[in-house]
Amino acid sequence: MWSSDKPPRSDSMRRRIITSILYCSGDMTQLHKHMQKQPFPVQLVEWSLRGVARVILANNPLSGALILGALLMASPWQALLGVLGLLASTLTAIIIGQDSEEVAGGLHGFNGMLVALLIGVFSSAGDWYWWLLLPVCLTAATCTFLFSGLAPLLDRWDLPVSVFPFNMMILMYLSCTGTDNAFFPHHPALPPGAPEHSNSTQLDISQLLQGVPLGVGQIYACGELWPSVLILAAVFIYSPLLCAHALLGSGVGMLAGLSVAVRPSSLYSGLSGFNGALGCMAVGGLFFTFSWRTHLFSIASAFLSAYSDIALSNLLGKMGLPACSWAATLTATLMLLLTARNLSSYRIPIDRVASPEQNLRAHSHWTGGNTDSTDV
Repeated sequence: MWSSDKPPRSDSMRRRIITSILYCSGDMTQLHKHMQKQPFPVQLVEWSLRGVARVILANNPLSGALILGALLMASPWQALLGVLGLLASTLTAIIIGQDSEEVAGGLHGFNGMLVALLIGVFSSAGDWYWWLLLPVCLTAATCTFLFSGLAPLLDRWDLPVSVFPFNMMILMYLSCTGTDNAFFPHHPALPPGAPEHSNSTQLDISQLLQGVPLGVGQIYACGELWPSVLILAAVFIYSPLLCAHALLGSGVGMLAGLSVAVRPSSLYSGLSGFNGALGCMAVGGLFFTFSWRTHLFSIASAFLSAYSDIALSNLLGKMGLPACSWAATLTATLMLLLTARNLSSYRIPIDRVASPEQNLRAHSHWTGGNTDSTDV
């Protein structure tokens, strides 16, 4: 009896679907190689979208496009400021001759985007206040100079520059302008330990649950639920493991806030969770290969990030300044400096960091007899 060697149509369709999913997930390196042959404006779009995703530790232009859509859904003005800051910092990096691979990977864009978003959030002048475009461009461009200055210093210990430039610049800007500035006034930051005006001591469980995804959205200074869910979906496209750790870290941050009785609005809005999310994501598969040890380590990192954020927010809040993401940045840096024997073998060199799933698959290639030590 004659039989065809061709696979069934259903198997062929399944393979195509799986191939398409794999193509769109992770770092999308095939697309990156293809874009190198495209004109500069097209390349700039890809670099910028990667920069959008880099804010939440992802490196995927499709994720960046979804996140940009989420920001547009939440606030077109905020999205405009974010894109302007992203372009200002990226173009500055190109003009001063920064490493082309770093620029193409979006590493010189995300700090500029973050500082632009926070300038817009804290501005008390309202939306579509065009004077704000000036400090947005200047502070975003300055982030690139700070990035290029910090990189050689931190490279000695194989540490990422992360969002140190953003954290420095936003505090500098808010300290320089003040709440009563004639052209650039801003709202003072409210410490999480400040009392609420409401006398009610009952917590709303549904709002607490909403605070978990909102904690992920607050990484982009987004306090809307559905845009935050879309941001989570964008992270899931890049890495399901990273998405799970984002939710876990945000939930840990909420528990930390509950344990020290921060004001309910901080819990409901996700402000108590975003540092925990960042701390958990950084350790849970991004800079360390995923395992049960590093998973527990990521939970510890989330708790430390959350408690540090509460402490710093109460301290800086007395001066009307936000703690931003200092807590998660310093905690992740501390975790990367740890040299415990049972953790150093999972440490991923900064120049080899990819999605957690790719890191997991590549673990056997850079451990063991590899001459490039991962100890710092």
